[in-house]
Amino acid sequence: MAGSTGVVIAAMIANGGIAILKFVGFLLTGSPSMLAETYHSVSDTGNQVLLLIGIKYSQKDASEQHPFGYGKSQFFYAFLVSVLLFGVAGWKSLTHGLEKIRGGGHEEGTAEFLGFSLGWEAPVDPFYISVAILLGGIAFETYAFLKARGELRRQMSKYGWSGYREAFERTSDLSTLTAFVEDTVALLGLFAALAGIVATRVTGNPVYDSISAVLIGVLLMAFAVALAIENKRLLLGESLPAAVEADLRAVVEAHDGVTAVKDFRTMYVGVGRVLVTGEVAFDSGLSSESATRDIDQIERALKETDDRVQRIYLEPEL
Repeated sequence: MAGSTGVVIAAMIANGGIAILKFVGFLLTGSPSMLAETYHSVSDTGNQVLLLIGIKYSQKDASEQHPFGYGKSQFFYAFLVSVLLFGVAGWKSLTHGLEKIRGGGHEEGTAEFLGFSLGWEAPVDPFYISVAILLGGIAFETYAFLKARGELRRQMSKYGWSGYREAFERTSDLSTLTAFVEDTVALLGLFAALAGIVATRVTGNPVYDSISAVLIGVLLMAFAVALAIENKRLLLGESLPAAVEADLRAVVEAHDGVTAVKDFRTMYVGVGRVLVTGEVAFDSGLSSESATRDIDQIERALKETDDRVQRIYLEPEL
């Protein structure tokens, strides 16, 4: 949890500062891709705020109405991030870029925001303003990306995931996953904006800048869909991978006196928090007191086998 919080805070600080720089750059240059990147960074900053709310809310103690705790709140807030922020920012960037393409691009040094021409002229060459801001953004986003990647790689090593694809499909830490995806998209978007601005400078055709805005919008919307899919699996109650569940079941079956294990199930109830349930059949000659002691021993063994196991409900059968 601490690792996730640190990743999210680092991303929020970086994105907040970058959003301000990009918007100033847009006001001075009128660049469509710079405005698209502003939408992007604003959405990313709001993204981190929602993730922090989810992390805080998930730490609430279990209650009568929520007997398994509030851990799934992180999945809910991460889903909001993917739909409301990534999707909205992606759509706005896409439509703004398409409008500028149909209009033949933009006039350097004149910014237009929400349909109103601000009529501001850049005090220096807009090209150098944009490049400086984008390079600074790349530096900040690289820091945030490396921090998120480090936390994700730590989880990959701990749980034996083969690579980023498996981590994307298996992790329950959607705060870190969202931050990692967001930082990856941010870097791709920054390089796309930089390429569009440079191409416009070299060719004198502003349409390349607008094309960059469209690409940024497509990137945001594509990753929004991917993140929504990953959130869906956990919101609906995903179990541990079959191999991991089989290992946990084997721990129960290996305990002395156990003759059968029925309806053994697992489900994520929060980030890195798994519920385990099942029915355990013991030798018919075992007393109820002994069976209770054995259940306690089995529960400790399960938690030692996988630290994600937090809640266990095993019903003894004699």
